Amino acid sequence: MERHVLALAPMADPDLNLLIALDALLAEGSVVKAARRLGLSDSAMSRTLARLREVTGDPLLVRAGRGLVPTPRAIQLRERVPGLAEEVRAVLRPAEAIDIARLERSFTLRASESFIEVYAARLVGRVAAEAPGVLLRFAPRGNRDAQALRDGLIDLDIGVHSETTPELKVQSLLRDRLVAAVREGHPLTRLETVTPEQYAACGHVLTSRRGLVRDRVDEALAALGLARKVVAVVPSFPAALAIVRASDLTALVSERQLAAGVAGVRTLPLPIALAIVLDEVVVTQMWHPRQDADPAHRWLRGVVLGACREAAGAA
Repeated sequence: MERHVLALAPMADPDLNLLIALDALLAEGSVVKAARRLGLSDSAMSRTLARLREVTGDPLLVRAGRGLVPTPRAIQLRERVPGLAEEVRAVLRPAEAIDIARLERSFTLRASESFIEVYAARLVGRVAAEAPGVLLRFAPRGNRDAQALRDGLIDLDIGVHSETTPELKVQSLLRDRLVAAVREGHPLTRLETVTPEQYAACGHVLTSRRGLVRDRVDEALAALGLARKVVAVVPSFPAALAIVRASDLTALVSERQLAAGVAGVRTLPLPIALAIVLDEVVVTQMWHPRQDADPAHRWLRGVVLGACREAAGAA
């Protein structure tokens, strides 16, 4: 026995404008009134009705005297179409302003330990005051891969971004630089100036998330025929400061970290030959374009920027 398979032609995507037009026609029961409701000409509305009749396979509105009356199919649709049309309008209209005070949402911020130590308290305080229903999660910056932003695993990546991709959005938050730190009472604090030889002779704590034991300072010292002894490598400025505070070692740390107040630690004037290699750095916040127009995410970015500028002004 032969089997006959009916091949169905693929159905074209429906024109959502027809749904809006059908809603107006069924509500008004008149081509003229529906045209005025949608801001169309009478002839354009007539053509739209013709398309609706073709798509639905039903006349929908038929002549009765001087007016039009709905068919049984149209009466059935009249119960469903208004809700569907409103759903379409809601989806396609711009996002409405949100009430931040009633917002309930969690955001994940990837930031360094030093940023969290200096700015998190101020940032959390602002968020709690403006949006008590918001939860902030801070994730470590051990991995700087932008894929987490693309995948929506984090909402903001905060730090020094030496390399970015064109697809991501970036905003400057503050400027910072590295300064030398030693404990209170360190022998070098009694000097008005520190020579490269005196600086190199100290034991050093190096901050590197990747565990590197050399940086631009070593290159500058090498150009002067000097070398420093790195005693420890740590992943963050707070860790470096903890060691410095309890030893005669020195470390290069964030100036803003020290400006926030670190007991028992002082800055050390670096020799000019070394200071010039420590470029000013820009701390930025980076996010994926999918979040750019989201009102809640836009508010969050503004709060982060405000907290950083407030802290910078207080320093």
